[in-house]
Amino acid sequence: MNIPRHYVLAAGGTGGHMVPAAALAAELAGRGHHVALVSDDRGARFPGLFDDVQTHVLPAGRLAGGPIGWLKAGRKMLAGRAMAVELYRSFKPSAVIGFGGYPAFPALLAAFQCRVPTIIHEQNAVLGRVNRLVAGKVDAIATSYAEVARLKPEHGAKVHLVGNPVREAVRMLRDRPYPELDEDGLFRVLVTGGSQGASVLSQVVPDGLALLPVHFRRRLQVTHQARPEDIDAVRAKYAEHQIPAELATYLPDLPESLAWAHLVIARAGASTIAELTAAGRPAILVPLPGATDDHQTANAREITQAGGARTIAQPRFTATELAKQMQKLGLDTLALNNAARRARECGRPDATRALADLVENIDAPSLLHPRMGVAA
Repeated sequence: MNIPRHYVLAAGGTGGHMVPAAALAAELAGRGHHVALVSDDRGARFPGLFDDVQTHVLPAGRLAGGPIGWLKAGRKMLAGRAMAVELYRSFKPSAVIGFGGYPAFPALLAAFQCRVPTIIHEQNAVLGRVNRLVAGKVDAIATSYAEVARLKPEHGAKVHLVGNPVREAVRMLRDRPYPELDEDGLFRVLVTGGSQGASVLSQVVPDGLALLPVHFRRRLQVTHQARPEDIDAVRAKYAEHQIPAELATYLPDLPESLAWAHLVIARAGASTIAELTAAGRPAILVPLPGATDDHQTANAREITQAGGARTIAQPRFTATELAKQMQKLGLDTLALNNAARRARECGRPDATRALADLVENIDAPSLLHPRMGVAA
């Protein structure tokens, strides 16, 4: 039987950081532990993930904007660290787990100051900026990919490959078969740009689907997540092309949409890749070209090389190219089923459990509180 412990999860406010943090929070709570979240305003407002978890918003600046910007960011980081120290004195965490993003930085700095054990989790195939800054001081580094760029060789002894945690509703899709597909049946397409949306998908996908052969186009049924500023124009395009489409700015039932999708067209964010490989769904991926260190291209590499996805760089992502790639997959039922199987083989469905095991096994001196005072 587990001894109940307290854990602090620190994550930036985007879905890529928040979703795995939420999965770990649910797993730890299920094991009888108490969890608190440290994030920014976006994370505190993130819908549906941390409704039952005490949440603390800490100031954290981005290291950008030249010397003046760095100075402002530094002041915010110090203020955030001071607030985190006060939180740790009352909450007494056994460990602090950082998921990247600048809001995680002051929480980790406070953990170093209070000598609380620390773990960072890297969702991407490239070590993020905040995780790079703290990698040398944390007790363990959990990764989602076997190969992670920007991870120094000298940190290898504390690296643990666990995968990227997904929500339980997504993990359970692994037990459901790939949707049957016959020549006259519906072909269901899910289009998602992740938590931030993606205007390029809205601009290209409707016109690309319209270029498909008539017998294929008439079978389409599309669910498309669009940015609020794009949704009316996208709806008009689908109507113009007479393609049935359900549009939304947010998909609260994403696991169910993923369950029945025959093909997903998406960005290559870490959570998207984790969900595709957990469920075993083939995809056409369009990595975000401005992503830091081009990490979305790196994220897409494993599933693409395995044959579970096709990656199209955004400059080449045109309606014609999309239609060509969809025909190669969608008109060959055997190829589509093989792609689904290969995507599934890339999945690490036990990522949440493996990360929770790592957290529980980290040395937890704060249980006895001999070192909770501020380090000299």
